[in-house]
Amino acid sequence: MRAILGLIAGVTAGFVIAPGTPQSNAIGIAIMIGAVFYIISYQIAKRIAPGLPKTDRRKLATNGITPFIFLLLMFMIIVYTGLHEGLVSTALNK
Repeated sequence: MRAILGLIAGVTAGFVIAPGTPQSNAIGIAIMIGAVFYIISYQIAKRIAPGLPKTDRRKLATNGITPFIFLLLMFMIIVYTGLHEGLVSTALNK
């Protein structure tokens, strides 16, 4: 579930970040989108397993965070590059 939401968050971030966006703003946008989707995944996980013991609830918050982060970054880069690849060739030809 977190991997799929990481993929969706990456695609969303790739579409939202526009060319020419300052790097500090782009990083902030990516972190905010990631945080929103991670909170959504946490809420979904809590509702899937409501009767877990306290020790297992901690695992619920951290389980799957690594694939989430890597898929977010990977798909953000792929989507952004796919959408704006023409900008690089245009800039190189000038």
